Amino acid sequence: MMTNMVGALNNALELLLKENENVVLLGEDIGKDGGVFRVTDGLQNRFGEKRVMDTPLAESVIIGSAVGMAMAGLRPIAEIQFAGFMYLAFDQLVNHAARYRSRSRGRFTVPMVVRTPVSGGVRTLEHHSDNPEAFYAHIGGLVVVEPSNPYDAKGLLIAASHMNDPVVFLEPTKLYRLFKQEVPEEMYEVPIGKANLIQEGSDLSIITYGTMVPIVKDVVGKRKLSADVIDLRTINPIDESAIIKSAKKTGRVVIAHEASLSFGVGAEIAARIAEKAIFELSAPVVRVGSDSFPYPFPGYENYYIPNAKKISAAIDEVMNA
Repeated sequence: MMTNMVGALNNALELLLKENENVVLLGEDIGKDGGVFRVTDGLQNRFGEKRVMDTPLAESVIIGSAVGMAMAGLRPIAEIQFAGFMYLAFDQLVNHAARYRSRSRGRFTVPMVVRTPVSGGVRTLEHHSDNPEAFYAHIGGLVVVEPSNPYDAKGLLIAASHMNDPVVFLEPTKLYRLFKQEVPEEMYEVPIGKANLIQEGSDLSIITYGTMVPIVKDVVGKRKLSADVIDLRTINPIDESAIIKSAKKTGRVVIAHEASLSFGVGAEIAARIAEKAIFELSAPVVRVGSDSFPYPFPGYENYYIPNAKKISAAIDEVMNA
């Protein structure tokens, strides 16, 4: 079927609800209204209010309830309307969901998924455009996933729901309806923790994920570059082997993400390359990211978010070093 990311995610959730009666969905307005972006549209009508539950406007309650459900044998998939609202449930995620397996010495697992839209570029306000992947990737016990296309979104969400650990599933708002892709109608998994080598080349490596993936692909295509283009897909656990292998092969690396540059995923990747591939590098690693200040008002976001011009400039910098 040809579908966008919203359709692919909706299809994944439908298949998961059909596959296992212990799968339940919960979140604000996900039932009758189908969620703010209609990802859960029609699912309550099909599976009922006990499987697709509208919740109060209380993020800590949503995540706390999901933790309890998971420990009791259910497999909850919770939706938080926007990533900026999830900070209200940070305690539940970090101190409880992420720790119960370790705290109980493996007696309890927390098989839950928390879905939330992330990133900007669609002229929303500040709490609707956050890129919080580095926060959650820093926490031991949390898996962090961010797809960049409909095929990966469906396969990664199914794989995430089949895990026995809590997964923070980040869905780039700008990519929800940006393009359509052929997606199988049946159930399939995209492996957690394995990056996707979108394009293979020899001159440089571009490591990216989320909203930057289509921009990077466009830049590389227009400039006819011989480049490895790597879509991480999973932030934690990160596919270190794919990163190091590519860095050693090309000797030049650009890392691009929408999140703030300071203390971000790009910094972690650059550090690992420095530790394990520095003698194979022909130039310093160059990072592209947003400025390290709060997300601006909508009229200024195009100056804040990395774009094709900034990525192209970073490529020039690393190629001319």
